[in-house]
Amino acid sequence: MTSGVLRSNPGPRAIALVGPYLTGKTTLLESILHVCGATSRKGSVTERTSVGDSAPEARAHMMSIEANVATCEYLGDSFTFIDCPGSIEFIQDSLNVVPAVDAAVIVCEPDQSKLVALQPYLHYLQTHKIPHFLFVNKIDQAQGQVMDMLAELQPASVMPLVLRQLPIWNDGIVNGFIDLALERAYIYREHAPSEMIEVPGGVRDSAHEARYGMLERLADYDDALMEELLSDIEPARDEVFSNLSRDFSLAQIVPVLLGSAMNSNGVRRLLKAIRHEVPGVDATTARLKMPPLSGAVCQILKTYHTQHGGKLSVARVLGGPLSDGDTLYSADGESMRVGGMSHLMGHQAVKCAIASAGETVALGRLEQARTGDTLAAQKGAAPNLERGGRLAPVYSLAVAVADHKDEVKLTGAITRISEEDPSIQPSHEADTHEIVLHGQGEMHLRIALERLRNRYGLSVQTSVPKVPYCEAIRKPATQRGRHKRQSGGHGQFGDVVLEIAPLPRGSGFVFEDRITGGVVLRNYIPGVEAGVRDYLQRGPLGFPVVDIAVALIDGSYHTVDSSEQAFRTAARIAMQEAMPNCAPVLLEPILHIEIVAPAESTARVNGIVASRRGHILGFDARPGWPGWDMVAAQLPQVELQDLITELRSVSQGVGSFTWRFDHLQELTGRLADEVVANAKAA
Repeated sequence: MTSGVLRSNPGPRAIALVGPYLTGKTTLLESILHVCGATSRKGSVTERTSVGDSAPEARAHMMSIEANVATCEYLGDSFTFIDCPGSIEFIQDSLNVVPAVDAAVIVCEPDQSKLVALQPYLHYLQTHKIPHFLFVNKIDQAQGQVMDMLAELQPASVMPLVLRQLPIWNDGIVNGFIDLALERAYIYREHAPSEMIEVPGGVRDSAHEARYGMLERLADYDDALMEELLSDIEPARDEVFSNLSRDFSLAQIVPVLLGSAMNSNGVRRLLKAIRHEVPGVDATTARLKMPPLSGAVCQILKTYHTQHGGKLSVARVLGGPLSDGDTLYSADGESMRVGGMSHLMGHQAVKCAIASAGETVALGRLEQARTGDTLAAQKGAAPNLERGGRLAPVYSLAVAVADHKDEVKLTGAITRISEEDPSIQPSHEADTHEIVLHGQGEMHLRIALERLRNRYGLSVQTSVPKVPYCEAIRKPATQRGRHKRQSGGHGQFGDVVLEIAPLPRGSGFVFEDRITGGVVLRNYIPGVEAGVRDYLQRGPLGFPVVDIAVALIDGSYHTVDSSEQAFRTAARIAMQEAMPNCAPVLLEPILHIEIVAPAESTARVNGIVASRRGHILGFDARPGWPGWDMVAAQLPQVELQDLITELRSVSQGVGSFTWRFDHLQELTGRLADEVVANAKAA
């Protein structure tokens, strides 16, 4: 069996609070800070007094929109808690933060109908072997048995869920718990430590059974404990706690604790479990496979752009010490000097001069540093550590400023916003000449637009991004184009005969010179190709023309009046006159998409795809995700815009998709007429 030893002095530790939207993570952070004495008054999300969520946009919507960092002490140990947003649209911050923390607390509700929303968090943490607790919040609102909830959730967790506390019920309300490791009972006291009582007689048998179930889970990783259980020997309490600590630090079990963050119930018990069982930064660097290095090493977890303090990079110090003023190097050798260091309490910064390994600090003026980067004091030593990765976009908006002189300002502001949140991905679409913001949903991009307005004074107009339709031809044609103009002095003369033909889909554009006998001079032929290309940017239907072959087969020139420009114009004229007779047809882009969702949603997902003119290619079980399916389909790009909204509505908010361009396909009939009419109107 696997064994391990917890460090006696693990040093400063970092804990991520993660979980679905509205489970109470920010309220839990406020309770933790108040219990630890870091705040004199417990903050409230609804009253907009919380340490976290202090950005104007978070206050306005009363929701977490970015990771919030707070450092405090509990019983002499230093902890940094990072409250991550719960909305699936802002989950990028969780992915950025979690790899470098020592452990995570998944916050959930005692509601079996919402359990599916936990699986993305369980899967990510378990795949990356990050130790984590499950904290069942709002236990005072529980409507069913916690054991039943865990039994339903267990198939979604590779690691065993180990119940550490058994709730005590009184008149249908949970008002306390039995600590299964300590074998003690406690009654909740609102905003105060729980009161220890005798284990109620009515629950002693169920408590004994639950404790034995906990020990059986631990015995799976300890032969000695297994022997004791088989021999009906009661294990020593220290042995039980040693097993709990070791198995947790090795990411072999998921301890489950109960409480109510609103009333600060169970928070102290959670803090004690964190203090005794969460390993230190040495275990984290081993998990990250960081090589032994001398000098400071840190990983950037989050980037902020503040109005008055400039750029702040929240960094986990993986090897220290790190001092203010130190020079750090990125993996590609860029050097940058730390210009200010502080511990964070939300958006409040407390300056410090030095940070030891394990601490989480905000570093100023690291202009070249990006979220996920690992920096080292030793040049050439920065390791390429695991980072969260960037989410694929699922929702887009085209943005524009009313005044063209603000376009440079807009570009700079969008760059800074995407540094703070890498899942906001801007692009300049060459086909449609639009600036497009890609993100994780309507609210995600709405917050980005509010930041543009609040921070940078930019009023931005938005629209649905244009679809890059194209057109092609079905019939060949031959056409003469002649350009002749005389206006005193040298005139203009160009004469070409073009042969136009369709090509197979995906062939692009081919130009061929078939001139014989010198009827068109060689130095004019580049002008002919340029004129053809000019026209193909906008064909008879109003869209770029693709999959076409054009050959120059004849023409004539004037020894004085001909020029490359004149032949360019003649070629454009020939194309303009010929193309309407070539049976032009509209082409729409078709995407290959892969949709992932819980299996019970698959039928509705298929219906959504079919209703959007999609073609289902097949579906299968999603690898590594028990109870989830993956649907492969082809879908017109125009149908993609609000697909994510509909998918989430039928999958309890967790369905998603990835996409890539697949091919162009002919579009005819009423839909094609509408596209062409709209393009002409625009």
